[in-house]
Amino acid sequence: MPESSYALYRSPPAAMGGLSVRGIGRHRVSRAIIRRKLPDFAVVLVEEGHGWLETRAAGRQAIVAPSLFWLFPDTIHSYGPDGPGWSERWALFAGALTRDFTRMRLIVEPAPVVPLSDLGGMRLLFDRLHAELSPDTPLSQAEAAATLYRLVVQAARQAAGRSSGDFHPDFRNAIDDLRDRAAEPIDFSAFAARFGMSPATLRRRFALHTGQSPKSFQLRIRLDHAKQLLAATDSPVDAVAEAVGFRDAFYFSRLFRSREDCTPSEFRRRHRRT
Repeated sequence: MPESSYALYRSPPAAMGGLSVRGIGRHRVSRAIIRRKLPDFAVVLVEEGHGWLETRAAGRQAIVAPSLFWLFPDTIHSYGPDGPGWSERWALFAGALTRDFTRMRLIVEPAPVVPLSDLGGMRLLFDRLHAELSPDTPLSQAEAAATLYRLVVQAARQAAGRSSGDFHPDFRNAIDDLRDRAAEPIDFSAFAARFGMSPATLRRRFALHTGQSPKSFQLRIRLDHAKQLLAATDSPVDAVAEAVGFRDAFYFSRLFRSREDCTPSEFRRRHRRT
């Protein structure tokens, strides 16, 4: 194996339920892996070489570097290089956010192979994952989860660049508009029509540009604003809830706890700015 080969495995704390990186590695592959199952999702980056991947959902697909492919948990797969072998990097990941990745088709089981136009950018993300996962601290694990999220979105962008016109630099106008109006009730059908697209196209483009659906993006902006208000003001929790677009303070508190692993009051005590 080359000198730069490595493999790291981690057991993130239960609090990191949204997205967690369970392992990362790099090595040279010279023989096929046949009918294997993994307990987690995996992404495999093929840096040089060529070969194949076979799954029940996708059939047998050719792989030509630079490419990456996705493996789904508890699903039989086989893959391997043709000729002398290939160089690959891999990462294992899990968490509730993987449901959003598949629902928004950022990761597509019948189309798991993504030819890459920017190998350098993808290598940098894998390098960052390795650096962040090496210390094995809660902070480094959180940083690795954020980088894995970026990796998923970057792969989806490259896939879209080859297969459709869904990635548009000027879509930033729609993103900025939703961010500015996040605290308002929004009719997403009307919002999509305002930017000359269908609701389905709006959802697809939001997924490609942000890694989230429009509703998830709006919710994230609301909760981030709520955290700022909780940390920087003495406003009661019900006033904070109303300021970020929630009329029901109980629902806001329950949602906040499910997303942030603490109540709004607990968040304020931990992060109060003096």
